[in-house]
Amino acid sequence: MDFSRVELADDDRAFFDEARSFLATHVTDEVRRRDRETGDNFDEGVHLALGAAGYLEKEWKPSSDGGFSRVQRRIWELEKRRVHVPWVTWGTTSMVARSVEKFGKPELVADVMPKVFSGHVRLCLGYTEPEGGSDIATCKTRAVRDGDSWVINGSKMFTTGAHKCQYVFLITNTDPEARKHKSLTMFLVPLDLPGIEIQGIRTVDGDRTNIVYYSDVRVDDKYRLGDVNGGWTVLREPLNVEHGAVAAAPDGLQDNSIMMHQAGFMATALDKAVVRLAQPDPNGHRPIDDKSVAYRLGRSFARIEAALSASSIFGRVANAQTMRDISPELMDLHGAAAALPFGADGAADDGSAEYSYRFAPLVGIYGGTLEVFRNMIAQHVLGLGKPSYAPPAAKVS
Repeated sequence: MDFSRVELADDDRAFFDEARSFLATHVTDEVRRRDRETGDNFDEGVHLALGAAGYLEKEWKPSSDGGFSRVQRRIWELEKRRVHVPWVTWGTTSMVARSVEKFGKPELVADVMPKVFSGHVRLCLGYTEPEGGSDIATCKTRAVRDGDSWVINGSKMFTTGAHKCQYVFLITNTDPEARKHKSLTMFLVPLDLPGIEIQGIRTVDGDRTNIVYYSDVRVDDKYRLGDVNGGWTVLREPLNVEHGAVAAAPDGLQDNSIMMHQAGFMATALDKAVVRLAQPDPNGHRPIDDKSVAYRLGRSFARIEAALSASSIFGRVANAQTMRDISPELMDLHGAAAALPFGADGAADDGSAEYSYRFAPLVGIYGGTLEVFRNMIAQHVLGLGKPSYAPPAAKVS
């Protein structure tokens, strides 16, 4: 089997050089530092530059409609990941934009989509509620029809990027008497409407997300996506993308699963651990010469490679669980200096293992908890029954 470097065609090589040069110009150390400090996972200057250069539109569209070729798309994805482009808000925007284009009224599509491509409009996800857990179909946020508009009341948790976005892809309940999957209606709600309040929340890894309150927010019906009470149909496609439950591309030019971006931080932390543990101390001793250290590093490499090779929702579970397992191992191998964060004097590895350790619990929650995905695998792949959480029935004497 030949594992040599892929030989690129001349136009793909030119694109590779162009992409690397563009990203080196715009994704600077200052951008990465600021992103760590704010936890926004978004940089407006970078995003607008991507839009002005046409990259957002080319990334979103298929090659048949003027988008990247398959090889160029793969080059672009890998180069963005290599330089750690702040990406989360574009990720949510590109998911939601597909439902806007498919289910939005023509005037809404004509207004929103060009601004999405220029970078001036960003879209976030309004799914989870403070007491709703992972089952977003139990939505309590109400939308009540009032003539040609709707009045919305409720709140949403973990609306990441809301403070940097112009619209939220909002799931609402429009028929409390109906079954939960038949009571939902989706809206693309402008975030500058009266009655909307955005409050920031910091997660343990330093990222910023938001809780958003909706108090008598009046939304014109033109912002409704799809049919009334037909929101589950509108929601299903972006939800499948977020879950990673999408078919593999026949050419293999895609990530095996979602969470590969996050797994990249884990792989970087391991690479830095190897470099540091292979350095000799003043007495010429290298920690890696200790067989137990070498074994633990080797085991970590094997687990990461297995996780990165797993596909679809299997890979989503494997990447998140491996990140939880590997990051404390790396911190232990580094010693006390591993507790120092990025930018701190004396940090063992520029804070890579420490960041991975704090990031790991969140990776197991994004888009649904690991327990939800394990249940999905059990039911829909292995054919097992639904779990029963009811207390055991009392024995009849």
